[in-house]
Amino acid sequence: MQYWWVNQNQTYRQEIQGGYLWSPKRKTNEQRNPFYESMREVAPGDIILSFLDTRIAAIGIARSYCYESPKPMEFGSAGSYWEAIGWKVDVSFRELANRIRPKDHIAELRGFLPEKYSPLRPNGDGLQSVYLTAVSAAFAAVVFRLIGTEADQVSDVGAAVQRAERVSPSPEPTLEEWERRVEATIQNDRRLTETEREALVLSRRGQGTFRTNVQLVERACRITKVERREHLIASHIKPWRDSSNDERLSGENGLLLTPNVDHLFDKGFLSFEGSGELIVSPVSDPVSLRRMGILVDATINVGAFSSGQRRFLEYHRDNVLRMSQRRT
Repeated sequence: MQYWWVNQNQTYRQEIQGGYLWSPKRKTNEQRNPFYESMREVAPGDIILSFLDTRIAAIGIARSYCYESPKPMEFGSAGSYWEAIGWKVDVSFRELANRIRPKDHIAELRGFLPEKYSPLRPNGDGLQSVYLTAVSAAFAAVVFRLIGTEADQVSDVGAAVQRAERVSPSPEPTLEEWERRVEATIQNDRRLTETEREALVLSRRGQGTFRTNVQLVERACRITKVERREHLIASHIKPWRDSSNDERLSGENGLLLTPNVDHLFDKGFLSFEGSGELIVSPVSDPVSLRRMGILVDATINVGAFSSGQRRFLEYHRDNVLRMSQRRT
């Protein structure tokens, strides 16, 4: 179990009531933000301390891994400069009756603050530049003791959620509705010809022009080596929903994969280095992967990719591959 601290001054009400955390993927200048990247490391059963107006106002239990999601409409004008697509984690929150003020207890907490990415200044003031950051179990233990029985109850439930996740993972939130909205936008775009609209819509399902273009680049599934085209899916490397119209039809933004491998790749359970080395996500279930023909204990190289494919694979590793290291 991991412990997290989240600053929710702008979106506390929306996230608490909605049961989630949401962050952009990048800063406005497109640079990485370590506090947004932390979203990709949350695992079911992790405990989240919610900080609001100088106090710890709620404690949450993560119910999912991170997944892509549009910015919640209920945010309204909050974070108006944030990008439209970000990271989301489902969380069950419990608002606290005993809302402690960390500044009042900083003498006791200071020794447990992380050296890097601390959510508090040495004097106990909060750091609003921090969205989500990890804190130690020792830090959390002091906070729990100060809060009292409310915190202990949440921690016990968190451990139960983590145990249950090993047996029966939470269902994946569907992206179908989101992609249908994108498809509707394409269908209504009068700047495109009917032929262009049809090609873009068909590309979502790996058909039409996109599939033809991928077949000019790829000949077989990189992992299973199956060559019969009736058994292969033309899969986007950079997801269709995230791609520009040109990228949606680009053959270099595609791989030919058998259905099991397509599922694993699309959901971020595996990816590839540009050199061809297979990457297996640490949150993947090894037993399931072996049953699907993935040798999780071996180093596998599927062959080098083109420069265009390498660019799209970098996006996949940064935005789709699941990163959490905790499965204990």
